[in-house]
Amino acid sequence: MSSRNWKLRVQDILDALSSIQEKTKSINFEEFESNETLIKAVLYDFIVIGEAAISIPPEIQSYYPNLPWRLMGDMRNVITHQYFQVSLKIVWNTIKNNLPPLIPQLKDLLSQELNQE
Repeated sequence: MSSRNWKLRVQDILDALSSIQEKTKSINFEEFESNETLIKAVLYDFIVIGEAAISIPPEIQSYYPNLPWRLMGDMRNVITHQYFQVSLKIVWNTIKNNLPPLIPQLKDLLSQELNQE
């Protein structure tokens, strides 16, 4: 188990989500796919998201089953260990369709947990 507090890990996820959104907000897929530096920066943020997600204690994950903990970790595993199989179209689709709803859910999680302290 990590010595880093799990709430800080949730904040790491939020920070990485924000970073991805900021980097990709004003471009289209073709611009994304042609920018190797940007691709690598975004993939790094996905690794951070996945690493942080798998470090959230299972008990906490079970309190918030609507969050895609497993998928976040799985994406990190593919990017890290099966990098040759990364589909930029899937990454782009994830950025545009799956990341935005995570932000309010994760903010609500942190708010609820901080209110319980």
